Amino acid sequence: MNFLTIGHRGVMGTEPENTLRSFVAAQQAGLDVIELDLHLSKDGALVVMHDTDVDRTTDGTGPIAEKTLAELRALDAGRGERVPVFEEVLEAVRAPLQAEIKDIAAARALAELMLKRDLVSRVEVSSFHDEAIAEITRLVPGVRTALIGSRYGTDIVERAVEAGAATVCLNIRRLTLEVVEQARKADLRIIGWVVNTQDHLRLVRALQLDGATTDYPEIKRTGRFTA
Repeated sequence: MNFLTIGHRGVMGTEPENTLRSFVAAQQAGLDVIELDLHLSKDGALVVMHDTDVDRTTDGTGPIAEKTLAELRALDAGRGERVPVFEEVLEAVRAPLQAEIKDIAAARALAELMLKRDLVSRVEVSSFHDEAIAEITRLVPGVRTALIGSRYGTDIVERAVEAGAATVCLNIRRLTLEVVEQARKADLRIIGWVVNTQDHLRLVRALQLDGATTDYPEIKRTGRFTA
């Protein structure tokens, strides 16, 4: 399989993260996959934002779960961008998507949409939470899933296998050869994050990972030539 470059929340190093502007820029830069984050609004909309609250990335304050979609729409998500819903991303770009879900409720809402719009081939679902991966696997036949690890050991491999994930997305600052070897023995695909420097890219290529999640589109150009 070719080395995949995955745009982290679009291209968050150069555009407001998790906005349509950022996703379109990621596609135009030729990134292979676009990663984004999903939360449920108070009224059940699948909105695209990383944090549980709106404080860091918008001009508003408070938890996403306590705001309606209309209230979220009124916020500025950076450079005049609005908080998108997942359906808008599906229309705005053609690229494959990696959608990170935070809990079982988001898993169920995403599962409903994936079944309705036949998104199994286009959308890979990722999560830090084993139970969210297990839930969407139960609800969506054939769904591709990835377990994310930030602070982890070789246990991440066992957890991924048990949850039914085919991929592990691993924080490269904690990545070891032992973890890579264990993941390969379990036939898991390995994605490293966040790869923003040439040193990080060299590490990812030296460990022969399957891809890298990056904030910057330049990794796409340099990734092909870095051994």
